[in-house]
Amino acid sequence: MTDQKTSSSSSAQSNQMWGGRFAAGPDAIMEAINASISFDQRLYAQDIRGSRAHAAMLAAQGILTSKDAEAIREGLLTVLSEIESGKFVFKTALEDIHMNVEARLKEIIGEPAGRLHTARSRNDQVATDFRLWVRDQADAVIGGLLALQKALLAQAEAGADWVMPGFTHLQTAQPVTWGHHMMAYVEMFARDSGRFRDARARMNESPLGAAALAGTGFPVDRHMTATELGFDRPMANSLDAVSDRDFALEFLSAASICAVHLSRFAEELVIWSTAQFRFVTLSDRFSTGSSIMPQKKNPDAAELIRAKIGRILGATVALFTVMKGLPLAYSKDMQEDKEQVFDAADTLMLALAAMEGMVRDMVANRQVLEKAASSGFSTATDLADWLVREAGLPFRDAHHVTGTLVALAEAKGCDLPDLSLAEMQGVNPAITQEIYSVLGVHNSVNSRQSYGGTAPDQVRAQVARWKAILG
Repeated sequence: MTDQKTSSSSSAQSNQMWGGRFAAGPDAIMEAINASISFDQRLYAQDIRGSRAHAAMLAAQGILTSKDAEAIREGLLTVLSEIESGKFVFKTALEDIHMNVEARLKEIIGEPAGRLHTARSRNDQVATDFRLWVRDQADAVIGGLLALQKALLAQAEAGADWVMPGFTHLQTAQPVTWGHHMMAYVEMFARDSGRFRDARARMNESPLGAAALAGTGFPVDRHMTATELGFDRPMANSLDAVSDRDFALEFLSAASICAVHLSRFAEELVIWSTAQFRFVTLSDRFSTGSSIMPQKKNPDAAELIRAKIGRILGATVALFTVMKGLPLAYSKDMQEDKEQVFDAADTLMLALAAMEGMVRDMVANRQVLEKAASSGFSTATDLADWLVREAGLPFRDAHHVTGTLVALAEAKGCDLPDLSLAEMQGVNPAITQEIYSVLGVHNSVNSRQSYGGTAPDQVRAQVARWKAILG
């Protein structure tokens, strides 16, 4: 928890951390606007990890004695243990996670704690901490997407040959298969995973050692700390290192696109679970009842996922707005970067977990899907294609003939396969009995054998391909 009290001793401690420039402590308003510990305490693990790597490097370079480095290492482990056990008291007067950790370290080990900050600044320290945190979150999102893709694959494999209506403009267009529809989302979420992987690769450079903005005169080994922290390399420009937040912007951008995909799928689940569609049955675990209407089963989890894009996109716009006018290098404006990213990451992970649960639990109503696939003249395109392929009509002529037959069936209150051969030949005499072989929905989907098509064989091939990719 955050200690909101400002004591004279803590203000004096804060001033000591700042140095001799300030004679008096900040007033309550300045403290409130300046402090970030209420949210950046989430960076504690990354902050301590970065400090341990920095201390080890200082010792290796002879800037810090081995004795002091060992005291710092052990002291930081004690601080980490206190935070993880809930014993640590965060102090607003100490502003941020960096100063809270360092102040507690001094209480534990004394004077050597003051040497930890040699050859670094809070500017490169926070840039390192935040980059490490976002990198960890990118890994978590990639894991969440993998779990969701596997849930979708299970649905696709089970329903590779189940026919359902495919829609354009939310109007019945052509028959597709349930498996094909599920695989569309596997592809979408694969692109999302790729975006997070790409962003992770670009962010995997270390700012540590850039100091305030110009580098340092101490003989530091930035490659050593980069390696220790799992970075590919140190950032090559100290100004860029402390002022860059592209990694956070890329994370938010990828999160926004992913949230759009989740929202689109959630919208379909909301529609499909209605009494009017009945395409799917969602489990009770991800549904709620009504306080007044006992028959209701509301898809609240899907509706909430649908809404989450608002928070994530809002965070993206907010951080772009913060960064758009900042000169090099660091400005205090950049303190406003973390809450946006923290909230977006939490929101996305929750939405991914909820969607995976819904997909694993949901039951597709096969008979309802097939009946719906047969409605709305869904095989009209198959009829037109047959006229081109077998009767030699130009497609535009075949389109006109098919439209005429659809109008005739609509007037009779029947579907295309219910028209007699004589009725069809009355529109175009080139039509033969063979036309009926393409008008059934199963015949329709089985004919879509082009790569990436909805034919069950194609769906199963894609399922096998993705199972091999995802492991």
